Amino acid sequence: MAFTVMMVFGTRPEAIKMAPLAQVLRKWPGVDLNICSTGQHREMLEQVLKDFCLSVDEDLQVMVQNQTLNGLSKQLLEQLDDTYARIQPDIVLVHGDTTTSFIASLAAFNRQIPIGHVEAGLRTGNLKAPWPEEANRRLTGVIADLHFPPTNRARDNLLREGVVLENIEVTGNTVIDALLWMRENLNKNQWKPAPESPLAQLRDDQRMVLITGHRRENFGQGFERICLALAELALRYPNVQFVYPVHLNPQVQKAVYSVLSHQTNILLVPPQDYRHFVWLMDRAYLILTDSGGVQEEAPALGKPLLVLRKVTERPSVLEGGTVKLVGTVTERIVKETSLLLDDAEVYKRMSRVFSPYGDGHASERIAERLSRWLEENARRRDDS
Repeated sequence: MAFTVMMVFGTRPEAIKMAPLAQVLRKWPGVDLNICSTGQHREMLEQVLKDFCLSVDEDLQVMVQNQTLNGLSKQLLEQLDDTYARIQPDIVLVHGDTTTSFIASLAAFNRQIPIGHVEAGLRTGNLKAPWPEEANRRLTGVIADLHFPPTNRARDNLLREGVVLENIEVTGNTVIDALLWMRENLNKNQWKPAPESPLAQLRDDQRMVLITGHRRENFGQGFERICLALAELALRYPNVQFVYPVHLNPQVQKAVYSVLSHQTNILLVPPQDYRHFVWLMDRAYLILTDSGGVQEEAPALGKPLLVLRKVTERPSVLEGGTVKLVGTVTERIVKETSLLLDDAEVYKRMSRVFSPYGDGHASERIAERLSRWLEENARRRDDS
């Protein structure tokens, strides 16, 4: 008996984290996997899928220019409802904390289709930070049937919220699966960016600081302060290379290019596919980010990480001493980055491999538990 599993995602980070699970489920006996893309990060999504040798079965193409969260939610709810009615999946898998994840879960719940939540149980305890992600993951957790938290801490969050233990499987995080798989492939093939890539101009004899930023909670003054800090750091450290793959969101682009486009040692590049981004992380001296996934990836690579946020839903990364929350205050960002660039002892303490989010086998654990659950659920239906 084959079960239809539908995987729904829309953003590049979701695709990266779901790709290794999709690779496993494509080969898993008794599973017919249907990948549904909402088409939010279209160009970036296509490259991720190509990197992992995957293709989309359903493409909803929901994005329009200047779309609001409510507008996106409306489009998703209507199109996913039609898609579920046509495909009739046995379970819908969603990931993390995006609007796609919550709305895909809600649409499935309204059709009484079971929901599996990958990267479940992460919490800050503050619905406004990060916004809207904290609400999305908590709302998804309320209606999900199967929960795949990456850590025991995330499991305990779910237990406190009333989720029964038998519906929880601690698996590690699939982003570590993706990271280790990609790095192994890059190293095996001694891969480097093509000569025409802007990354080819990076010098091997200079340290490189990698920056990413895209969170809605930082839009406006937050991004302005971050960019002012980067400008000051670039002037203070002319022999350090700063690389910033700039997110396509217009609010991010405006803030970044208006402040940083004239800094000669800041390389502003388009968003990079996962192959290039893993190469950048592995090559970086240190990383500054507001990304959730990078908070897990950088410590697993032994890279010191400064998190450009006030709170994190991944407190486990703070326990290893390789990650610091620095917020978006210009002076604090400059101070903490300078400390890592100037003080070899501080740098050494923060440049250790620390991976509380898994060993690279989360996808297999999810597939195994999912397969058992589908079989058990089918037997319960037959018995009733």
